[in-house]
Amino acid sequence: MYEKVACLPDDSVGRRTVTIQLGIIGFPIGHSLSPVFQQAALDHLKLDAIYSTWEIDPGDLGSFIDGLRSPDIQGINVTVPHKEAVLPLLDHVDEWALQAGAVNTIVNRGGALYGYNTDGMGFIKGLRHNAPFELQNKTVLIIGAGGSARGVVRALSNESVGNIIIANRTLSRAQSLSTLSIGLGVSAQAISLDWQELSMAAVQSELIVNCTSVGMAHTSEFGLSPLLLQQIPPNSVVYDLVYNPIETQLLKEAVRAGAAVISGIKMLVYQGAASFELWFDRPAPVDVMLESADKAIQNMAESPD
Repeated sequence: MYEKVACLPDDSVGRRTVTIQLGIIGFPIGHSLSPVFQQAALDHLKLDAIYSTWEIDPGDLGSFIDGLRSPDIQGINVTVPHKEAVLPLLDHVDEWALQAGAVNTIVNRGGALYGYNTDGMGFIKGLRHNAPFELQNKTVLIIGAGGSARGVVRALSNESVGNIIIANRTLSRAQSLSTLSIGLGVSAQAISLDWQELSMAAVQSELIVNCTSVGMAHTSEFGLSPLLLQQIPPNSVVYDLVYNPIETQLLKEAVRAGAAVISGIKMLVYQGAASFELWFDRPAPVDVMLESADKAIQNMAESPD
């Protein structure tokens, strides 16, 4: 299905092998965990490859993506704010990513760049990591309307959910995402982050998903929560895609409300494992990746600076 790569040729010196280059781009990107668990997977399988971070200003995105055609670069992950902007820069984009309107994985195949979205797969596997969770006919509240939210909506459309409510600071982006959901056959509404609207949406939701950066460490919104205790129904599951810190303020509020909680670390690793399998056409060592990510998060908690 995909080209298997053990090493890549360097034409400038005949047929000697070169180290495979992989990485993640974003802006900012300094505190990403992806290099930790991706490198752990590469080392575990004894692949001659390095996974790096590249902080790419949006104005430099086009030239950077064009440089990915180099034969020693196997592919990259893409995070905020580039997930939507990369689409027109690629040669091929798969149907899932097109429908989601966002790409988080790029594969270089002989100089042609292929775009994929593994966020949805990672989201569902993370949701069900510890226990089965039936989504059929459930009402889901999604906070945020960026690239990750689009991948989540696309995944939920495959799970026969009953209704999706999308809340976002910029209402027009929430409306755009609700239109996508409706086009995929799932009822959806867009609302603002107004306290009353958000409270009414939350109280009727069995699953609440934070797809924003609110609460993320090393940002101005660290320690904040998109919902407070009194807005969270005790019979709900609250899934925060923010993974650092492992227990965000939203999850603390949810625990106090009596709700079940899921950290974003599982989604992060599962979507990364799916990317790995696209790059190498072989199973990713998910257990190794999860263990390394958990250790890294623990170390961050012990040494917050």
